[in-house]
Amino acid sequence: MSRLALLVALSAALVIGAPGPAAKPSALDKPTLEAYVRHLFVWGPQIHVEVGDPKPSQLPGFYEVTIHASAGSASQDFPLMVSKDGRHILQGNVYDVTQNPFKPDLDKLKPQFQPSFGTPGAPVVLVEFTDFECPFCKEEAKLLRENVKTAYPKQVRLYFMDYPLTQIHPWAKAAAVAGRCIFKQNANLFWDYHDWIFEHQGEINPDNLKSKVLEFAKGKEIDALQLERCMETKAAEADVDKSIAAGKSLNVTSTPTLFINGRRIVGRSDWPTLRNVIDYEIEYQKTAKNAGEDCGCEVKIPTLGQN
Repeated sequence: MSRLALLVALSAALVIGAPGPAAKPSALDKPTLEAYVRHLFVWGPQIHVEVGDPKPSQLPGFYEVTIHASAGSASQDFPLMVSKDGRHILQGNVYDVTQNPFKPDLDKLKPQFQPSFGTPGAPVVLVEFTDFECPFCKEEAKLLRENVKTAYPKQVRLYFMDYPLTQIHPWAKAAAVAGRCIFKQNANLFWDYHDWIFEHQGEINPDNLKSKVLEFAKGKEIDALQLERCMETKAAEADVDKSIAAGKSLNVTSTPTLFINGRRIVGRSDWPTLRNVIDYEIEYQKTAKNAGEDCGCEVKIPTLGQN
């Protein structure tokens, strides 16, 4: 072989054997995205992370990817926007200025047939996710019960949604089931139970809950034997689970969480703050007409639980 031919062959071999450019990390690769968000949020091995599949998003040029993080019985979903080239991720809310900014949550809030009080067809709808064993929920429940119907006899309707935090409140779900058992028998009596159980929250524990509820029911328009059987068989547990699932779809992570025409308010609030939001919505809906019970978001007027 001539010297020139040998040099050509050696050069070709070097080109063929040379490593190519390293592939760039992509957030569309699940292990890459998991490693990135673990570093971003300081999630150690005690946090279990599941990366969802990319789905179409409201934002052109981006996919929506949900990160599910859990530790024991506690969990939370983190929706992220991932660019279609996998290079960028965004975390935050995306708003469409052609519609109500809270429409995505309004579309998920379906409180029909839930315990409620106030005026059917009201321009402002409050949906409260709460826990009978939660002390902050007790305070907010008292605030709402004392003020909403008095201040807004016709403009507001409030719906109750069970969201027992079972990982920290051992009797909360059983109390929720008991409440649904009462609601099935006598919808109006549910609110007496609601007020009573919050008032006696400090006296109740997992062992005496059933006896306390039956004591509450004495002399009231309810079949005590049917109530006891309903609590023992957990016949109304599916209703509680449905309410919990609704909260999870809205990424509710703590109680109380209140939605005012879809506007999320997390944690205990004072009445002046809530009244300011309600007053604003009343005026806004006079022209917007995109929330409340007559909105285009299918928040239907219930036929049960009116008080």
